[in-house]
Amino acid sequence: MLIFGHRGASAELPENTLEAFRRALELGVDVIETDVHATRDGHVVVHHDATGERMSKEPRAVADVTLEEIRRWDAGRGFSGRLATADAGRPFQVPTLEEALEALPGVPLNVDIKPRGAVPLVLRVIERAGAHERVLLTSFHDDVTRAVRAAGYKGRTGLSRGEVLRALALPAWAPRVLRPPGDRVQIPVAMGPVPLARPDLVRRLQRLGLRVDFWVVNDVVGAHRVARSGADGIMTDDPRTIVSAIRAR
Repeated sequence: MLIFGHRGASAELPENTLEAFRRALELGVDVIETDVHATRDGHVVVHHDATGERMSKEPRAVADVTLEEIRRWDAGRGFSGRLATADAGRPFQVPTLEEALEALPGVPLNVDIKPRGAVPLVLRVIERAGAHERVLLTSFHDDVTRAVRAAGYKGRTGLSRGEVLRALALPAWAPRVLRPPGDRVQIPVAMGPVPLARPDLVRRLQRLGLRVDFWVVNDVVGAHRVARSGADGIMTDDPRTIVSAIRAR
């Protein structure tokens, strides 16, 4: 089962920074999960929220600032964990997707594209880096995933929210031709009171030719439950805990 570092080792270091990505890899994750937005001047930056308020205490939207301006943001200002002594007191920069690909050669990335307008920019960065074989592109938004596929992306894609719901609604006897396009279903361990990390559900999706990943799991009991379901992947903020829990089984 693949272990995804959700925004890196975001329980230990500010999320979506190169430092968090490297820490996650040191702790044994297989894939780095991250998010991207586009700046006003057309650069793709690694950032989850539409604004810098939560992580950088900067209220402006990513789409309204230039790369030069976002370089001055400190992505560690809003970090709620306790930094190690070596990391305390220093700024954490918001990286570009290009920098992340360069800093993590050969590392598989799961990239969640937030705004529809970022799609051509993201594809251009991946093409320039020759990284399509190691970058899975995902989005909650149907229009984003449609745009990625319509542009002829040569790499793998995940299912959008609407596509996930369609896949979950398919009966057990449904042929593969009826499944939504895409390669991986990435879902929470439960939707309200309904548990999703179940062997029957996982097997049904896998019979359709889909890989199944669950998010976001930070406790050992939950990790073991996901592993018993037969899932293909698990996303965690806390690789230090989850890698050892999964690998020890």
